[in-house]
Amino acid sequence: MPFPIERPRRLRATPAMRSLVRETHLQPSNFILPLFVVEGEGIRKPINSMPGNAQLSIDELVKEAEDARAHGIGGVILFGIPAEKDDEATGNYDPDGIVQRACRAIKREVKDLLVVTDVCNCEYTSHGHCGKIVGDDVDNDITLGWLAKAAVTHAQAGADIVAPSDMMDGRVAAIREALDQAGFEKTPIMSYAAKYASSFYGPFREAAESTPQFGDRRSYQMDPANAREALKEMELDLAEGADMLMVKPAMPYLDIIKAAHENFDVPIAAYQVSGEFSMIHAAARNGWIDLDRAMMESLTSIKRAGAQIILTYFAKAAARQISGL
Repeated sequence: MPFPIERPRRLRATPAMRSLVRETHLQPSNFILPLFVVEGEGIRKPINSMPGNAQLSIDELVKEAEDARAHGIGGVILFGIPAEKDDEATGNYDPDGIVQRACRAIKREVKDLLVVTDVCNCEYTSHGHCGKIVGDDVDNDITLGWLAKAAVTHAQAGADIVAPSDMMDGRVAAIREALDQAGFEKTPIMSYAAKYASSFYGPFREAAESTPQFGDRRSYQMDPANAREALKEMELDLAEGADMLMVKPAMPYLDIIKAAHENFDVPIAAYQVSGEFSMIHAAARNGWIDLDRAMMESLTSIKRAGAQIILTYFAKAAARQISGL
C-alpha cells in the first residue's frame, strides 16, 4: 500500500507496542555460561582481559553454578586448567582430572543444572596445540583416541553433554563409538562443527592458559574466508552422530549461523567468544557504547540469525536484564 496508508512506525510508537510485535525473544534458558576451573580451594582469580570472569577452584565453581541456576540459565560449559601439562594431554582423559572432579561436584550440589564439558586438548598440552604433535603438525588420527577417552571420562563424571572443539577430522564418530561402547549411548554430542581460526579468541587463551607455544591452529581450525566448507563440516558431523551443531565465533559468522539453521534440522548453537565479549566491555568502558544495550543487541542478533543456544560470558548479566532485576 502507498504512503500514507502504510506507516510501519505505528508499530514502533511505544515500548509496549514494540514488545508486542517483537519477532526475536531471548530467554535465560537459551544461554550456556562458560566457566574456567583450576586446582586449589577458595580461588577466584580474575581474568584481566575478561571483566567479571575468573578462574575458579571447584568450591567456587559450585557457587557460580548455583548462581547460574538461580538466574535460570540453561547450563554451564566447563574448561579445565590442570596443575601440570604434558605432551600427551593426559589431564584431559584422567578420570580424576580437574574437569571430571568439577563435573562431579556440580552434579552433586546443583543436580538440576545442565553441565556441558569442552572436549579438547589445548588446555592440557605443554605445547598448547589440540592434539599429538608429530613433526611440526597435529596428528589427526592419534588425537582421536585422546578425545574419545576424554569424552568417556566426562560422561562417567556426570556430564550431560560433551562438546568436542578440536576440529580433528572424524572426531565425532570416534567419540560416539566410545560413548556407546561405554554405555553412554544417551549422552548427546554438541559438535563445534564450524570453528574458525579466529583472532577473536585472544582473551580466552589467557583464561584457559592455552596459547600455542609455536605456530598457530590454522591447519585444523577453519579459514575465516570459507562458508561452504562450514556446511560440509556440519554434514560430516551429523553423519558421524552429532546431535547439535555449533558455530564459533558468533557475530562475525552470523551468515554461517543462518545457513546452519536453514540447512539442518537440529539445534544450532553459537559461541559468543571472549574477544566479542571483551570488545564490547572495552568500548563501553571508554564511553563509546552503552554496555547493556550493546550486550542485548549482540545476543539478539545471534538468536535472530538462527541460534537456539548461545554460549556467552554475558549469560548472567543478560538474564538479569531480561528478568528486569
